[in-house]
Amino acid sequence: MKWLLLLCLCVYAVQCQESDYDDEDEGEKTETKPLDPRGHRPLEKSGETYTPARNVPPPISGGNRYRGRPTEAPVERQVHEKEEQPDAGGCTHASEQMGVLCPTGCELKTAMLKQEKNVKNEVSKLEKDVDDLSRSSNTIYNYVDGMSNALRERQIISDGNGDTVSQYTDDLETQHAFVKEAINTVFPSNIRILQGVLEKIRLKILRVEKAILAQKEGCTEPCTVSCPIPVVSGKECEDIYRKGGKDSGMYLIQPDSFYAPYKVYCDQTTQNGGWTTIQNRMDGSVDFGRRWDDYRRGFGNIAFDTGKGHCNIPGEYWLGNDRISQLSKSGPTEILMEMQDWSSNKVHAQYRQFTVQSETTNYLLAINGYSGNAGNGLLEGASTLFGENRTMTIHNGMKFSTYDRDNDNWTPGDPSKQCSRQDGGGWWYNRCHSANPNGRYYWGGAYTKNMAKHGTDDGMVWMNWKGSWYSLKTMSMKIRPFFAPTR
Repeated sequence: MKWLLLLCLCVYAVQCQESDYDDEDEGEKTETKPLDPRGHRPLEKSGETYTPARNVPPPISGGNRYRGRPTEAPVERQVHEKEEQPDAGGCTHASEQMGVLCPTGCELKTAMLKQEKNVKNEVSKLEKDVDDLSRSSNTIYNYVDGMSNALRERQIISDGNGDTVSQYTDDLETQHAFVKEAINTVFPSNIRILQGVLEKIRLKILRVEKAILAQKEGCTEPCTVSCPIPVVSGKECEDIYRKGGKDSGMYLIQPDSFYAPYKVYCDQTTQNGGWTTIQNRMDGSVDFGRRWDDYRRGFGNIAFDTGKGHCNIPGEYWLGNDRISQLSKSGPTEILMEMQDWSSNKVHAQYRQFTVQSETTNYLLAINGYSGNAGNGLLEGASTLFGENRTMTIHNGMKFSTYDRDNDNWTPGDPSKQCSRQDGGGWWYNRCHSANPNGRYYWGGAYTKNMAKHGTDDGMVWMNWKGSWYSLKTMSMKIRPFFAPTR
């Protein structure tokens, strides 16, 4: 009887143990197998322990950097006279009110002219030294020739002077032979060497002059590039939009005057424009499985031309964590994530608050204020999971991870448990993801565990829309200063 009672207690304890991770609603209970948040690794009570999500500071909010855009009153179109702009270095500059950031690219001519001047000065000095050496050689030669004449006269006079005169004569002949050899052999050899050096310098001068001439001919026409940049520039794409740059394309922005400007793609049409594109995926042409330094600096192709004379199509790129952090910390910032499947269906996820802290925090992510139809995976995790399985797919409050710098929430320090190494790209991984925009690019959408490098859902995934084993066709992330719209 005692053994039977003990057996019943064990069965009851096992049943309680198996239901710890179930998130049951009131009503009828159904037996379900614990779902794997990554599609390959079931979570059991007796398995790995889970580290709770880190505390996260709220994203930057408060005063807006911009007031809402006023609605323009309909007025008759006025014709303004075109203002003549100065032309310098082959580039047509806009007025200062438009924010001029237009490089000329023709500084080579000035550098070559300076180099030519320096080389000519050195050649002139060298020619003077060669002339001095030639004059010295002539003087010595005349001197030796005079000695030879004196020697012949001395030999006639000293025929009867005996052994003493002969000894001095022998010494004089030895010295005469040495000097004559130096004049006939060493000096001419040195002169030929110097003449060779001079000839090489002359050839270099000819090449420099030829390059200057070619550069001068190239600069007779305005400098052109394969991707000309509009003359309108600003702190970011919203600033450019307000200055009149309302065509989507590649622009130069300079959020901080202490740092050099850089190129971005501005989306000036979606939701009234002003969006700075920080990430874009469209064809798998750029590998996003990069190291920490690559994600910090940024990589990829900003934009390309489709024959319209300007770069109007965004390429595949990551803007860089330093730049993303700087833009998002300048004031309240919103982010728009747009995605498309392989059947041309489109959805989006938008967050009114988005902040990425600096590298000292490993680019800690803070977001809030979701809207859209893609599913709120970054704040709430994967909607197909429950309990702790779902919690570990929340991205808010996570630090950025790459395969060479692990900052995720999955057993830190264990190289066999690194989300970025298994899931193909850098991202704000938890343990591991509900969204993986920088994952591997799979053509066609659906892929399998056998196709994945590590057997994980490493595609360009947004679980709340297409699940773990569907890799999206396109994905973009765009930010702009948040401001309340005017009514």
